[in-house]
Amino acid sequence: MALKKSCRCSKWRFLTLVLVAQFSFHGLSYAEKAAAAAPNFSFIQETTSAPAVSYYDYIIIGGGTAGCPLAATLSTGDANVLVLERGGSPYTNTTKIRIENFVSTLTDNSPDSFAQPFISEDGVFHRRARVLGGGTVINGGFYSRAETFFLKQTGLDEALANDSCNWVEKKLVYKPVLLQWQSAVRNGLLEAGVLPDNGFTYDHIIGTKTGGTILDRTGNRHTAADLLEYANPRRIKVCLHAVVHKIIFTTTKGGSRPKAEGVIFYDANGIKHMAYLKKDSRSEIILSAGAIGSPQLLLLSGIGPATSLRELGIKVVLNQPMVGKEMADNPSNGIIIPSPLPIELALGKIVGITKFGSYVESICGHNFSALTVSGAQTNDDFQQILYQRRKGSMAFQEAVANSTTNLGFIVEKINGPISKGYLKLQNTNVSDNPKVRFNYFQAPKDLRKCVQGMKTVINVVNSKSFSRFRYRNTTTQDLLKTMVNTPMNLRPKHPNSTVSLEQYCIDTVTTIWHYHGGCLVGKVVDRDYKVLGVNSLRVIDGSTFSISPGTNPQSTLMMLGRYMGRRILQSRRR
Repeated sequence: MALKKSCRCSKWRFLTLVLVAQFSFHGLSYAEKAAAAAPNFSFIQETTSAPAVSYYDYIIIGGGTAGCPLAATLSTGDANVLVLERGGSPYTNTTKIRIENFVSTLTDNSPDSFAQPFISEDGVFHRRARVLGGGTVINGGFYSRAETFFLKQTGLDEALANDSCNWVEKKLVYKPVLLQWQSAVRNGLLEAGVLPDNGFTYDHIIGTKTGGTILDRTGNRHTAADLLEYANPRRIKVCLHAVVHKIIFTTTKGGSRPKAEGVIFYDANGIKHMAYLKKDSRSEIILSAGAIGSPQLLLLSGIGPATSLRELGIKVVLNQPMVGKEMADNPSNGIIIPSPLPIELALGKIVGITKFGSYVESICGHNFSALTVSGAQTNDDFQQILYQRRKGSMAFQEAVANSTTNLGFIVEKINGPISKGYLKLQNTNVSDNPKVRFNYFQAPKDLRKCVQGMKTVINVVNSKSFSRFRYRNTTTQDLLKTMVNTPMNLRPKHPNSTVSLEQYCIDTVTTIWHYHGGCLVGKVVDRDYKVLGVNSLRVIDGSTFSISPGTNPQSTLMMLGRYMGRRILQSRRR
């Protein structure tokens, strides 16, 4: 009798497990199922398989954060779309884009990595995406919409912008779960006066909030490339490892406005290909190569300051002195904190949006040593640098030495910024990085915002809510000295950088890759993103922004791709 009862219980337990498994599977979103089995898009191919000459209604240069939603949308009309992406596919090896591989993927220096490194003239290390999906493949994953002010400034229709955001969010944005560290940072922000508590929201609101994330509950990343699931596969072709060398222009005998006609690109074997626009006045070439790539390609194609172009032997198509001007990057500074308690592995989930224009975020559980000196330093080097501090607690030293992953990083970035720089060609090789200077903290107001932001970070670290993640004898000076002695950039360090937050901001500045400018609206493109003085050419990406929208720009960039895709289709039907 007991045996029968045991069997019945076992059957019920088995049935319960089956039901739970079925519920768990069916409870997954479409994007989570796609992560388990990466999409096999029939329209994505290596450029080596592309014809030598082809014709399309729309040619999009760059399959990144804006390019993917733009291409997907345009393909739903009556036009044929070609996307030329210089990098590979994130679906080839999906483990590279899982949360635990965030730092290793970001700092991979191999020739076919998802991120191309460069060093700005400011002495700061940078990465620019070269992969289908663009920056969404390598970023911190935090999702937050632009402020209403940005939409008004750029002349975007708020209803269409919101609808475009919803289109993106249905496919790849999630509500994160806050664990111990992230909860402590959130509560610390509230203690530090970053009020009110706005709970979970995608909206840009002053105070502390939990935002969205493009990483699902299992740690899989979902990128702008996933938005290609919306595409009409019969109307789109995506070519990988397609390096565009220049845009081809034609001019009439009367010397009227130049017209974009096609592009020259090369495959991974160095074979030349050409794609032309169809003979239709509605056909266009659209640059979506990012804030670094789009101005660079305009310059290489002959649109830019005439004198500079001629010095490099580039034929001038249009003298446009504003191409590459007013480049900007939001400076970021922060503190790495070793924890006496185990901490979760997490990217950005919360943000403190201050009244004075600084945004505070945190990531934790990653090996931050790879981010020093662009990943060139080994872990042993990192440990030695951290040891080269002045007086500090033995427990603090041991914590840093024994674990590179039991660390958290709390950072602030300023909005705007006001400080602007430039982008110039170093040579005519499109695969080489251009020369870029961002002029961090050139504007005194930017520096004042950083100081206020760092004071907020320090207040969070010193808050009661955060106290259990601090070694008892670790002082704020210990933490600041550690950051100053850690080679996060190539800038000179000054003796007063641990006592002057102004100097600390200048000496320890880093990037969180929110580059923008170089093809600004009103200076290089009009409000429809059409290049001024040229026919059949647009730029739709972050190079058109005068400020970085919201706390993190990926939401706005994906929205813009969808938004402009719909606008272009509407005008096409007229």
